[in-house]
Amino acid sequence: MAFVLLSMVLATGFELFTTGMRRAVDLEERTQALAIAQSRIAAAGIEEGLKEGVAAGQSDDGKYRWTVTITRWAEGAPEPDQPINTAYGLFRIEAVVVWRGADEREHSVSLATLDLGMVI
Repeated sequence: MAFVLLSMVLATGFELFTTGMRRAVDLEERTQALAIAQSRIAAAGIEEGLKEGVAAGQSDDGKYRWTVTITRWAEGAPEPDQPINTAYGLFRIEAVVVWRGADEREHSVSLATLDLGMVI
């Protein structure tokens, strides 16, 4: 009887341990993807001014693929017959990072922000 109880406790403990390890790997992958998305957003508009468009690339190890989309933000814009005389505008910057996880499924994380830039 003791052997049966010991084997059940060990089996349950092993299952809990492997589940914890799997979640730790998932969390590490998601953290890396989030860092890539944040760095891509931070880099937008640094070398040249913000302009509408899409840029894509991948991490050095090739595991993570990213896409950055920059669009003019039009919400709250004035009526077309009342133009604003300014050289600046709001741009929406969205970074999407996609990767294949240790579980062999495709995962993604998306971040977006608004930034003020010169209208070219």
